[in-house]
Amino acid sequence: MAHRTLFALSFPRCGPPELSPQPGARPTARRGPLSASDPIRAAGTPPTPASAGPAPRMPDGGPHPFASRVPPGVVPEVPGPGCESVWDYPRPPRLEPVPARIRVVVDGVAIADTTRAFRVLETSHAPAYYLPPGDVRMELLRRSSTSSVCEWKGVASYWSLETMARRIPDLAWSYDRPSPGFEAIRGHLAFYASKADEAWVGDERATPQAGGFYGGWMTSRIAGPVKGEPGSRGW
Repeated sequence: MAHRTLFALSFPRCGPPELSPQPGARPTARRGPLSASDPIRAAGTPPTPASAGPAPRMPDGGPHPFASRVPPGVVPEVPGPGCESVWDYPRPPRLEPVPARIRVVVDGVAIADTTRAFRVLETSHAPAYYLPPGDVRMELLRRSSTSSVCEWKGVASYWSLETMARRIPDLAWSYDRPSPGFEAIRGHLAFYASKADEAWVGDERATPQAGGFYGGWMTSRIAGPVKGEPGSRGW
């Protein structure tokens, strides 16, 4: 399969080298359908053929040993100190607790606020955060008729925000009967950063994973490129 990309090498927040949009690429407008996440990188221009470019290198000049398979034509960013590469995340995904404070804010109100979250880490994806229902304003949410199936975690149910002032369809999802290995997130809610007004990891405001489909949260600690960016369909 031919791989396409819109990225050129530059210097990242997390350490060299990072992939960034080529000059002239235009951002896609924000939108909010089911499972939508706003792109954080360039889109809206015809893709150009991928170029493998130089192999990613560590600061000492040696190659970075990414833990997961990197598709042909993809040049991952090398994570700097304190950062993580989505190409070091596993598949099947890994579930782990999150010590940082995780918050979701709508209309200036924290509808979820916890230090007991879990995150799911999967190759090429930004982390998805799952918050315990005891730390979520469940009285503001209503279960919707939407459902979906994840090959790793099982059947997901969706939740819409409903207040006197605002309704946000399918703002969050959860697993009532998660697959083996993911029992710890039974009933926990994951929120789309693209649909909430604010999504916070510690003191950093997160942005949605690219592509208009996935529910991961991007922060400055995450090195990509990530699934959902232009040219990533075959990853």
